[in-house]
Amino acid sequence: MFERWIERWRFGLGVGLVAVAAAAFAVGFRASLAAVMHGVFGASDVVSAMRGMPGWLRVALPALGGLCGGAIGLLSTGRAGGGVGNVMEAVALGRVDLPMRVTLQKSAASWLAIASGGSLGREGPLIQFGGAAGKFIGDRLALDAERTRLLIAAGTAAGFAAAYNTPFASVLFVLEVVIGVVALEAILPALVATAISSALTRAIAGAGPIYGQRVFQLQSPFELIAFAGLGLGAALGAQAFMRLLSLGEDLFRSGRLPLPWRPALGGAACGLVLVALPEVAGNGYEPLNALLDARLSVGFVALLLVGKCVATTFSVSSGNPGGVFTPTLLVGGALGYLYGAGLTALGIPAGPTGGYALVGMAAASAATTHAPLMAAVLVFELSGDYAIVLPLVMATAVATVASRWLRRDSIYAAELRERGVGWQMTLEGRRVGE
Repeated sequence: MFERWIERWRFGLGVGLVAVAAAAFAVGFRASLAAVMHGVFGASDVVSAMRGMPGWLRVALPALGGLCGGAIGLLSTGRAGGGVGNVMEAVALGRVDLPMRVTLQKSAASWLAIASGGSLGREGPLIQFGGAAGKFIGDRLALDAERTRLLIAAGTAAGFAAAYNTPFASVLFVLEVVIGVVALEAILPALVATAISSALTRAIAGAGPIYGQRVFQLQSPFELIAFAGLGLGAALGAQAFMRLLSLGEDLFRSGRLPLPWRPALGGAACGLVLVALPEVAGNGYEPLNALLDARLSVGFVALLLVGKCVATTFSVSSGNPGGVFTPTLLVGGALGYLYGAGLTALGIPAGPTGGYALVGMAAASAATTHAPLMAAVLVFELSGDYAIVLPLVMATAVATVASRWLRRDSIYAAELRERGVGWQMTLEGRRVGE
């Protein structure tokens, strides 16, 4: 009895430690990026920094960031420590190690790519560090394999919460995407870890929704039909984006260009897009806010949509480590904005285009992850607007059904399938096969 109590105490301590570690890493990652933008470029964000640069520097800087990141990548060979797919295997199967050293090296490479203007999301390193911290702390506390896997799941949720300030969506990300089944043993530590991580990051970065408070109003119940159409359109757009990423990976691999030159080439190619469209730099936070406020023209949004997809493909597919989750939100937001503007142009009664952009964000996220509940709750927490719940539920459900019909694997399950690991969800739970 005493030994069991000690084991539970160590596990509880581990949950607290991994939450603090994930929050501290997220705060440090963001603060260091902000310090570079302000101290070196005299700008408040990466988009403003790129706007103030001459064209040649917009090409050279991402290329240099990719070159340095690729050099770091030479030190972290192997698949360990990178990608949500590794976390999925580690939690669900318990057979993938998540070395902290490799995770930190890849996080440093990602930091360089983001700071130099690459079209990448910063959520990737934060989520991966949370999972690696769970493994690291579990080993140091001498926890058994099952509790260590639960700690990895809790750390992943804490990292997601630190990235987006969305505690409920963070838990759902772990349940729908990482674990694939609803297990009380995983829910409780994930809830505690996200609560601690969110409280710490909010105390430093602010408590409000990261995209600001939004006000939405459904024009009529019949408008849900329009949002169902948006879900279908977002699924098509998200699938096209995922296929573009896969095509980019194939092209860079076929070139047989080794590290560190491959990510340097990808950075330079991304820089060429930045010459014409500096708004595609970074994870898309700045233009997405402008979208939600309806401050952009339809023509520019269409250009932004294409440019973001191309720039992200160059950055990610060439081997620069980073996330595509937030860029996908921008892609979905742009699709929703164009869809809402199209309805208005056709004389169909529709709400503000900013509302359609919000729903498009959720629909695109659901289409890529096959996690509709997580996507709906994520955007609800990002916007802080309860009135948008019904459109979110409708659009994410349709987007997920359509996306699964077009391609059975989510963006993360496809990563696993490339490794020979089949990942399928059924009413009986998750099925994993080689």
